[in-house]
Amino acid sequence: MITPDLSMPLPGELGSVHFTGIGGSGMSGIAKLFLDAGHAVTGSDRSENAAIESLRSAGATVRIGHDAANVGEVDALVYTGALWPDNPEYLEAVRRGIPVLHRSQALAWLVRGKRVVAVAGAHGKTTTTGMIVTALIEAGRSPSFVSGGVIQGVHASAAYGDPELWVIEADESDGTFLLYDTAIAIVTNVDPDHLDHYGTTDAVDAAFARFVEGAREQVVIGADDPGARRVLGLAAVGAQRATRFGAEEPWVDVRVGSISASGPVAFTLSYLGDDYPVQLRVPGRHNAVNAAGAFGVLIELGLAPEEAIEGLEAFVGTQRRFELRETVGEVRVYDDYAHHPTEVAAALAQARSVLGEGGRVIAVHQPHLYSRTRLMAGEFAEAYERLADHTVVLDVFGAREDPEPGVTGALVAERFADAARVDFIPDWAAAAERVGELARPGDIVMTLSCGDVYRIIPQLVSSLRRHERRVGG
Repeated sequence: MITPDLSMPLPGELGSVHFTGIGGSGMSGIAKLFLDAGHAVTGSDRSENAAIESLRSAGATVRIGHDAANVGEVDALVYTGALWPDNPEYLEAVRRGIPVLHRSQALAWLVRGKRVVAVAGAHGKTTTTGMIVTALIEAGRSPSFVSGGVIQGVHASAAYGDPELWVIEADESDGTFLLYDTAIAIVTNVDPDHLDHYGTTDAVDAAFARFVEGAREQVVIGADDPGARRVLGLAAVGAQRATRFGAEEPWVDVRVGSISASGPVAFTLSYLGDDYPVQLRVPGRHNAVNAAGAFGVLIELGLAPEEAIEGLEAFVGTQRRFELRETVGEVRVYDDYAHHPTEVAAALAQARSVLGEGGRVIAVHQPHLYSRTRLMAGEFAEAYERLADHTVVLDVFGAREDPEPGVTGALVAERFADAARVDFIPDWAAAAERVGELARPGDIVMTLSCGDVYRIIPQLVSSLRRHERRVGG
């Protein structure tokens, strides 16, 4: 993995830009923004996909395979965090003195001098970004935006709209969320994650404090979360520049109450002495809190409370966030991006909130990153054992990390107190077959990871169909 040099000054002007790894969800969105802003865009990736086809249709030149010859006379090369330093295109750009930018640096260049809403936090970023974008569009605004997932009602993860107003999901994993000239910062929560980059919890907190302090206009921050409270205590932010939201403290500026989380969540938002009923289209108590944070941002952007709530109620979710992928007989198959114990707990609680009487949750967990698996195996096991009825654990998706000796999905399975409620099955075909054997009418099968676990869903569906007579078909 290439470590971005965040101290490098951004180029003054950019005309043509080459994206190495252009087909990824984040890279393809940023490449499309550059196209829509009038830049010439070229790129490359290892294989074809729908995002590449879409970019070609929009005017980009994309080649399959990484080769130094793909780097033409461009003003900059943009790379993804998954790229390794021996990539031939990266090396060619360095050899020729072409500026090389991490994708977040490219986005920072594009939004420089604009009014930027930056959404940060360990969990809930994509959903909160989607809520803000959806509500703005419902209110007749047309923000430019970049989200970590496709916003269902908008059918895009990024779009170039009003060039002066941006809503961006800011990635804290490698510190690049500090690049943006942020007007309004929202922090959903802060967990000691990404310690492979930061090293310590104190360093994570310090980075978030810098992010909060950098907001020119307002900070909107979760008051229920201990990490977010720590950060606000560290940051030099006056009380008038902080909007606190949550469900657990009576003194917050935007308070969630009277939560009904059986199915799509309903609740009351209290703001400036008035109570507003809210009925979302998505389930989960945590989404009520996400909506409160989004509401705080929307108020800062000039929406009336009623207008903000109407927009939040129009939000229908994002891809890979508790996304219903298939129903086989009476078994529903969901996919979720959860890859941290706190996210896993929230996703499983969301599943239980829509589970019918007698139904069970069967989880398929793909550990993400060797370092996270080593550090948090016990926390993952606790979340799954507490909230899922049975868990099938796959092997580790290493992403940007090299394998670590002895670190496999077995570390999670071994930490279950009741070994009868978990299986470690590295082979995907065997794992899918096990799920088919377990499932019965009314159950939810749920894949969880930000790796490629969603690719097992066709195998799960096939297995469920083989057992369909037993599971209610």
